[in-house]
Amino acid sequence: MRIVIALGGNALLKRGEPMTAEAQQRNVLVAAQAIAPVATEHQVVISHGNGPQVGLLALQGAAYKPDEAYPLDILGAETEGMIGYMIERELGNLLPFEVPFATLLTMVEVDGNDPGFSNPTKFVGPVYDQAEADRIKAEKGWVFKPDGPKWRRVVPSPQPKRIFEIRPVRWLLDHGTVVICAGGGGIPTVYAPDKDRKLVGVEAVIDKDWCSELLAREVEADLFIMATDAEAVFIGWGTPEAKAIHRASPDAISAYEFPAGSMGPKVEAACHFARSTGRTAAIGALADIPAIVRGEKGTLVSPDFEGVSWHSQ
Repeated sequence: MRIVIALGGNALLKRGEPMTAEAQQRNVLVAAQAIAPVATEHQVVISHGNGPQVGLLALQGAAYKPDEAYPLDILGAETEGMIGYMIERELGNLLPFEVPFATLLTMVEVDGNDPGFSNPTKFVGPVYDQAEADRIKAEKGWVFKPDGPKWRRVVPSPQPKRIFEIRPVRWLLDHGTVVICAGGGGIPTVYAPDKDRKLVGVEAVIDKDWCSELLAREVEADLFIMATDAEAVFIGWGTPEAKAIHRASPDAISAYEFPAGSMGPKVEAACHFARSTGRTAAIGALADIPAIVRGEKGTLVSPDFEGVSWHSQ
């Protein structure tokens, strides 16, 4: 099978952990241990989140004058290289030496008129107390929104339209390469009408779930997995009546509502992939990836399923 595995930002850097290289490398090792058994039997494409990492680089850039700070598209490119290197190294230590790897800097086209630019929703960087968030907002003009009991910076999150490097991704897969691409939703770019339609970077972070879904469709993946810090999609999450969905049709799971800032985009992306391709999308825990491939764990969404079935408690 050809499988696209999207590693969520929370899977690579858990909430509350320090944004250090040591913490990230520890989590990448966990990801590599989960992916390695799958990569020995299937073609694998890996994408990943970068919200915490791009936010950290933005904070490091605070040492510059405001007009000297690096924009988010360049910071996104930096994180693609950084995280791709970590994944390649840890997977390379687990897989046979002959297995080739490639990390691709991936430019993704977005629409300059996307409504996401007028309503920033993508969380980046660390969490703050409200007083500190207000201070930074006044100093830098950043937009903050509540993230649980804390506050966090938000930036525009436009929808992806085109992955420019999709042809080399397909070529590498056809030649047995484990490909790491579209990190953080890809590098956001637009064709600027006021610059003779030249491609330029934009200050945004593309939704990684939707970019990974586009990637999965474009490479004709047999299975699309979104790995996160939850073992499945739950109904009534956080309540005594919580139930984990095991299998569902797109229509059946769409009848429920999920938080826009967490599970909602993943469920929507899973449904879109399933409806568009007739194949299966899955959402589940990072460590459960081999079991998700076998259909034993996680939440599986496919037009071949009827209604909703639940994991046994």
